[in-house]
Amino acid sequence: MKKKLFVLFLLFTFVLTSAFGCKNASQAPATATKTVTITYWRVFDDQDAFADIMSSYQKLHPNVNFEYKKFRYDEYEKELLNALAEDRGPDIFSIPSSWLREYKPKISPMPDTVSLVYSTTKGSIKKEVVQELRTTKTLSLRDLKSNFVDIVNNDVVLNDENGKARIFGLPLYLDTMAMFYNRDLFNNAGIAQAPQYWNEEFQQDVKKLTKVDNKGTIIQSGVSLGGSTNINRSADILSLLMMQNGADMMRDSSVAFHTLPEGYQSDYNPGMEALRFYTDFSNPGKEVHCWDNSMDNSLVLFSSGKLAMTFGYSYDLPTIKSQGPKLNFSVAPMPQIKGKAQINYANYWVETVSNKSKNKDIAWDFIQYATSLDNVKSYLKVAKRPTALSNNDLIKEESDDLDIGVFAQQTLTAKSWYKGKDTLAEEKTFGDMIDLAVKGTMSLSDIITQGAAKVQQTID
Repeated sequence: MKKKLFVLFLLFTFVLTSAFGCKNASQAPATATKTVTITYWRVFDDQDAFADIMSSYQKLHPNVNFEYKKFRYDEYEKELLNALAEDRGPDIFSIPSSWLREYKPKISPMPDTVSLVYSTTKGSIKKEVVQELRTTKTLSLRDLKSNFVDIVNNDVVLNDENGKARIFGLPLYLDTMAMFYNRDLFNNAGIAQAPQYWNEEFQQDVKKLTKVDNKGTIIQSGVSLGGSTNINRSADILSLLMMQNGADMMRDSSVAFHTLPEGYQSDYNPGMEALRFYTDFSNPGKEVHCWDNSMDNSLVLFSSGKLAMTFGYSYDLPTIKSQGPKLNFSVAPMPQIKGKAQINYANYWVETVSNKSKNKDIAWDFIQYATSLDNVKSYLKVAKRPTALSNNDLIKEESDDLDIGVFAQQTLTAKSWYKGKDTLAEEKTFGDMIDLAVKGTMSLSDIITQGAAKVQQTID
């Protein structure tokens, strides 16, 4: 009997001390469990695009709240810079990937580990919710390269002040430039499908689709090429043509689109030829002439049914649909150069963390959580965006979507280039190159060399 009582006493003692041991081990310090509000600034998307992500994140981390603020694009950068300078900026903010180097001094790169409080249920008989403080590894450079399409790794990995390669931002999506075409105008011209190659049927289609009156005024344009300020994303189109043609946009830290690519043994200059091709559509002496500076903005003209082909991103779709509610149009892949590698143009924003944030671990953990495969799907569905992940199943799923399918299919071949610390200056420089080439007062060689020198100034 005594032996039996002794065994029961030992068992009771073990259970009691074990319970206390688990509780003490799992409890997080009071300072770590206090309520934290993460401020998050973005453009374009409403908070409902993040409703599922934020809700599921808060179930894991009940001490985290979110304060989300959406800005108009034309006011965003000024508000952001002022807020960061006055120490009232957000914990997380979104910027175009092309701004990362410019904003690098204002960003806290992703740390190697993060420490966060997790809410977990303990106990097999008497269940209780406890708060655990866990330290976990963050996304490695290898994981980044494996999980996201190639262009992301090229854009978001920068060296920190100690020369170590670090992740400075992560994207929720990745957009690419595609071609919008008017199905009614194509049918009337006897053209069954959108052209695939610049150097084959494209120019013949443009001639068929362009109409002029008896005074020589263009009343229906085949394509929006040849201009600068009145063509949507003209600098992106010209950049893409240069890259598709074989130009090196950058060589090490130097602008190179005005020079012969490494290994070229001829006098053919890909960058200069791309500028010539682009501006031929504004040259009255060319058969493909279909554009001039007096014409309306390309998206407006396309929405009105007077432009057969134009170029843009998935985010342009709502604008076209609202301006032309009865327009019969489709989206086609961006034309390529037959015989050369397929290249498309990337346009996307990244989520990053302010170096003045007092909650850097939570902010970076949330960005990782939101951009992961399991969680980003809800955002992509609501926002109607193409994925930035190199996941075949997700890309295939989005490829079947009538609106964003083409954009999603192009992400694996999407590229961009570093345009210096002032992207607006680069866009103006490319616009100036186009305008000078259209005027014909300078040689194309001088125009492109001068343009390259101006972009180089923002890099030096």
